[in-house]
Amino acid sequence: MSEVVVVFGGRSEIGLEIAHRLAAGNTVVLASRGAVPADPVALPGAARVLAFSFDADDTASHRDLVARIEAEAGPIDIAVLAFGVLGDQARAEADESEVVRILHTDFIAQAALLTVLANVMRPRAAGTIVAFSSVAGQRVRRPNYVYGSAKAGLDGFASGLADALHGSGVDLIIARPGFVIGRMTEGMSPAPFSSTPAQVADAVVRRVRHPGPPELWIPWQLRALFAIAAVVPRSLWRRMPR
Repeated sequence: MSEVVVVFGGRSEIGLEIAHRLAAGNTVVLASRGAVPADPVALPGAARVLAFSFDADDTASHRDLVARIEAEAGPIDIAVLAFGVLGDQARAEADESEVVRILHTDFIAQAALLTVLANVMRPRAAGTIVAFSSVAGQRVRRPNYVYGSAKAGLDGFASGLADALHGSGVDLIIARPGFVIGRMTEGMSPAPFSSTPAQVADAVVRRVRHPGPPELWIPWQLRALFAIAAVVPRSLWRRMPR
């Protein structure tokens, strides 16, 4: 059966990798921040590829955007929230507007769109939503505490929403990748257990296609690592690198 797959953050590396893997026989909607590109992205095997302009930070527009997507593409079966910013930690420590920017995009905007999608899918008793948390939110570290705190808030919100959706037929997946080697982290030294966008997409698509717990650690070894991190003394933790 053909599905409607929507990637919010349709120009992101991870979002596009997921779109390619879910394209076969399906309608794929790429909702990208900024203007709609003149040339649509090629997704071999897709039944249709549609492009929409998406202002992630304009939370008041989310419900209308979802309605417009469904009016043109049909009911959403799989929604992937692949937008976000890393932000500038040094600037944020001196400029509260940078703090607000990071928190708004990486937490507030995500929570708003998750709420809209849950309310759309719940009456249909079907659908899959992928939210991208991060191991950065599992125990916030000194070098990136603004980004980490945004992800901590999102992780908590998504965990509660997943419980609220339990038994509804809607599957909320909370992806928790570690360091992802890509455009967002260009110039940074990779951390242990790093992944590529392709590896993250592989893990997400496997979970989309097979039932499992809401939390998806990428790679799986990070689950054990951060279980240990929870008991590391603060005097040591504050010296941990990004």
